[in-house]
Amino acid sequence: MVESLRVYVTVVDKKSFSRAADELFISQPSVSLHIRNLEKEFNTKLLNRSPKQVEPTESGHILYKQSKQILHLYDQVKEEIDELRHVVKGTLKIGASFTIGEYFLPRLMAEFAAQYPYVEIEVIIANTEEVIQALRANQLNLGLVEGKVSQTDVLIEPFMEDEMILVVPPKHPLAGQLEVKPEHLHDQVWILREQGSGTRMFSDEVIRDYQLRVKRTFVFSSSQGVKETVAAGLGIALVSRLIVQRELATGELRGLNITGKRSTRRFVLISLPTAAQTKAIEVFKEKTFSYQWEN
Repeated sequence: MVESLRVYVTVVDKKSFSRAADELFISQPSVSLHIRNLEKEFNTKLLNRSPKQVEPTESGHILYKQSKQILHLYDQVKEEIDELRHVVKGTLKIGASFTIGEYFLPRLMAEFAAQYPYVEIEVIIANTEEVIQALRANQLNLGLVEGKVSQTDVLIEPFMEDEMILVVPPKHPLAGQLEVKPEHLHDQVWILREQGSGTRMFSDEVIRDYQLRVKRTFVFSSSQGVKETVAAGLGIALVSRLIVQRELATGELRGLNITGKRSTRRFVLISLPTAAQTKAIEVFKEKTFSYQWEN
């Protein structure tokens, strides 16, 4: 029955018998057999089929909703039983903000996967606000983000300090300095991350705190886009030092500190206090806090 429910949910999600078969690595006739068995079990038609797609009936919608809960509980029971056997297994869904997901998390995951080969890891990379929202919607087990997290229903645990620097093109008038006074940053073109990004929060804070006059802004949804745009000479930006190490070493970018500005921010691990804590979640958190985050 559990396997049939899993097949049924996949058919509804994929809106196709053939795509469900590909996803589950079974034959299409086998998918059809599972669906027929469920319709016989519940004595009702569950799916409406058309040449283009498959849609659940009214009864099918009810079964789909309840099946997802049943499968979640079934997988959780399996994980708990595996824990009794001291085997760390299961699926771990992690959300990471762009700076962490693109520059830090891959190294941590490589070590974690080698140590715990039976844990399946799914990673979603989005901006800080999007990761928080996905966590609160129970779409993630954990989040690793930069920037301030003000939600009171989220558990916040710092795991690293990150240094922020101002980067400018090599031919920029400020490029020859190691430190710049805030008043020298008036009337600049700023290259910013999108709203909701932890890096954007830091940049907005600097511009607001020093009441800087901004000539113009360009907004990008990735750190790579920000770096490339600054290197091309379009403007200046505040970024994590760790993501521009190569560009600073080659001279593609020049890094400066802002006089009087605290240049560090926290990377934090976030979770819901009310969420179930599987062994996979526990060991990933332990690994994150103990990992040697070298520059």
